[in-house]
Amino acid sequence: MEPIRVLIAKPGLDGHDRGALIIAQGLRDAGMEVIYTGLRQSPQQIAQAAIQEDVDVVGLSSLSGAHKTLFPKVVEALEANDASDIPVIGGGVIPTEDIPFLEQKGVKKIFTSGTAMSETAMFIKELVRGEEATPPKKVSHIGIAVQHLEEVLPFYQHTLGLPLETVETVEEEKVKVAFFPVGDTRIELLEPLDADSPIQKFIDSKGVGIHHVALDVEDIDERIAHLKEKGVRMIHETPKQGAHDSRIAFLHPKSGHGVLYELCEEKKER
Repeated sequence: MEPIRVLIAKPGLDGHDRGALIIAQGLRDAGMEVIYTGLRQSPQQIAQAAIQEDVDVVGLSSLSGAHKTLFPKVVEALEANDASDIPVIGGGVIPTEDIPFLEQKGVKKIFTSGTAMSETAMFIKELVRGEEATPPKKVSHIGIAVQHLEEVLPFYQHTLGLPLETVETVEEEKVKVAFFPVGDTRIELLEPLDADSPIQKFIDSKGVGIHHVALDVEDIDERIAHLKEKGVRMIHETPKQGAHDSRIAFLHPKSGHGVLYELCEEKKER
C-alpha cells in the first residue's frame, strides 16, 4: 500500500511555522509522506501545489487569526481547479466557536492544540481510506439514578406530564428501569435492586441524579473496536444485554472527561 501523501501549508501572512513543522514530522513518523509548502502561501498556490504533488490531504495551519477567511478560500481554490476530492483539514490557534463555521465551509476537521498527534494521524488514515466511523445517530436516552421508582414516578408522570413507556428489570445489571419518551430520545430511571447493584454503588458515592448519557450507534462491535484503537478505555470491551433487547457497552468516565457514556445498539425492528 502506497503511503498517504499530505500537504502541510501556511496560508496568508502568518510568519510562525514551528507548529506546522512539528505536525509534519509527526505525520512522517506515522508513515506518511509530507510536503511542506513553507510560509506565506496564497490559497491558489496551496491548491496548485496540492494538485501538482498529487496529495491525498491538505493540512492547513494558522496562528494569525485569518483562518475564517483563508481556510475556506483554499477549499474554494481546490474546487475551482476540479480538485474538490482532496479533503482539507486545519489546525493552529483557532477558537472553538469558529469550528462549526469552518466545517460548514468544507473543512473536514479542525484539530485544536490539545489534540494528540496519534488522533490526527488516525483521522487522516480513516479519511483517506474511507473508514471514518459513522457518528452516533442520536442520544438514545439519559440515565438517572433513583433510590425508589415509586417515589419519583409522580414527578415525571404528573408534574412533567411524560408518558410512562415501560418498566422492566435488567437482572444482569441488578436494576429496575422505567422509560419516559421525550421526542426522539428517552429519560431512563434506574432503581438498584440490591446493595451490589452498580447503581446503588453510584448512589452511595455520588447520590441520586444523572448517571449516564447513552448514544444510539449502528454497529456497536465496530464502534468499540474503533474507540479502543483510539486509546479509549472501555468498561465493557464486548457488548452486554440492555433494556429493550438492546446491546450496550460503557466507556470509562476517565476517557469521557468525567461523563459516563453508554453505547446503545437498539433492537432492529423487522
